[in-house]
Amino acid sequence: MMRSLFSGVSGLKSHQTRMDVIGNNIANVNTIGFKSSRVTFADTLYQTQTGAAAPTDTVGGTNPKQIGLGVGVASIDLLFNDASTQSTGKNTDLALSGNGLFVVSTDKGGKDKYYTRAGAFSFDANYNYVVPGSGHHVVGWNADEDGNIDTKSTPEGIQIKDAMRSMGARKTTTVTYKGNMNSSVPTITKIVDQTGTSITGEAVVAQATDFTSGSLPTGVTGSTSLTLTLSDGTTRTITAKSSYRYKVGESLPITTISTVYDSLGNEHKVPLLFTKIPDTSSSPLGVDKWRVTLSPGTDAAGKLDPYNPDPAATTDSKCTIKEVDGNTTVTMKAQVLRFYQNGKYRDGSGNPTLTLKNGAGSGPLSPSASNEMNVSVDLTNLTQYSGSDTIKADYDGHPAGTLKEINTDQSGILTGTYTNGEKRSLAQVAVAQFDNAQGLTKKGANLYSESNNSGTANIKTVSALGLTLTPSALEMSNVDIANEFADMVVTQRGFQSNSKVITVGDEMLETVINMKR
Repeated sequence: MMRSLFSGVSGLKSHQTRMDVIGNNIANVNTIGFKSSRVTFADTLYQTQTGAAAPTDTVGGTNPKQIGLGVGVASIDLLFNDASTQSTGKNTDLALSGNGLFVVSTDKGGKDKYYTRAGAFSFDANYNYVVPGSGHHVVGWNADEDGNIDTKSTPEGIQIKDAMRSMGARKTTTVTYKGNMNSSVPTITKIVDQTGTSITGEAVVAQATDFTSGSLPTGVTGSTSLTLTLSDGTTRTITAKSSYRYKVGESLPITTISTVYDSLGNEHKVPLLFTKIPDTSSSPLGVDKWRVTLSPGTDAAGKLDPYNPDPAATTDSKCTIKEVDGNTTVTMKAQVLRFYQNGKYRDGSGNPTLTLKNGAGSGPLSPSASNEMNVSVDLTNLTQYSGSDTIKADYDGHPAGTLKEINTDQSGILTGTYTNGEKRSLAQVAVAQFDNAQGLTKKGANLYSESNNSGTANIKTVSALGLTLTPSALEMSNVDIANEFADMVVTQRGFQSNSKVITVGDEMLETVINMKR
């Protein structure tokens, strides 16, 4: 009789534990990164009245007679299945999918480690990447000043140090021109100056009004406006806003402005002209030629710069860039590029270099040749197909800048965007994986710690562990509220049934006690 009472009590306690777990799950239905739990039951010890007997030649075997002594909690399992992801729009928020956790620490060195799925991170006043609710440091690998990240080193608390919050100026060393030059560009068939005179040689249109003796090469006519007739039948009236040379048989020049930065970050806009010229060679393959020069400029007095290239030669070309704090003189040997008729680059007349000097008053450039700035020019990536002109200049320099924004990509790399438009890697978030994540110990505040049955943390990058990281998002709770309500009803009925066992057992005991009356 007493056994049934104890069995009923064990049932009450077990279902009470299950209800406690269900209640905790429901309470955390909106807790980010929360992983629900479940309770499993197992029967307890049995009292054996008679053991099992083996069959004989005359009598069959008998089964054991055992009376159970109730139920107990077999396990409280941590369910580590992924939950849904919600976009937050906050750059520092991270959502992790798969068998992994973020690594956080109570110290910057990353020694006292905990683990979490709640990726609601932020930067504090000292640019430490932290859990704002507890101050735990997010662990990962910090980049050096060049943006290199060594993920083989020991992970530590992520911090954007002072040196990474600003970016010094970088001098331009190479300008690379890419894109297409239209092979079908119309050529000039006739040139008429502002007086109506037809020009058979070359003509220069410029703002300069003083074409003094010697300021123009022999055979070149100066004018402040020109009318050009093109091979496609159209005409163009050119009014001088800057200086250009035109010649019958050549195309209108394509102007591309490239940006060059000196060592102090001063910006210099360098104009390059691309002009298709007639091919006078007798090559059986046939080639198309383009001349590349600097756009001729004017001096400080408004006179035409006489330092212009011979269109058929590759002598130096020169231009003067008018800037706020002074003028910068740029020289470059004129180039002749040759293209196969299939549009691919064939060769050029040399390895061009831009030479800048006499820069802005606040800049490092000076008339001294020792302080000249040289920039290599790469023209080998150009093509010549029939179509639009798409020439673009890429350069490797930039002005100084300060950190403006931090974003995280899907590999966990934090990238800083600076006021100069440049980007640089700042750090990379570390993640951990366990052989048995269900064996982790819950520590509260969405944190877990290693246990004897979880295994040792394998801390690597997101891609190395095959996980998925979603920036600007958070993982929600994986509690299934419908299942929890269903389990709650079943648990309630189980509790009621066990209480009934105690009630009936008590009534039976009362009957026995009353037998003596």
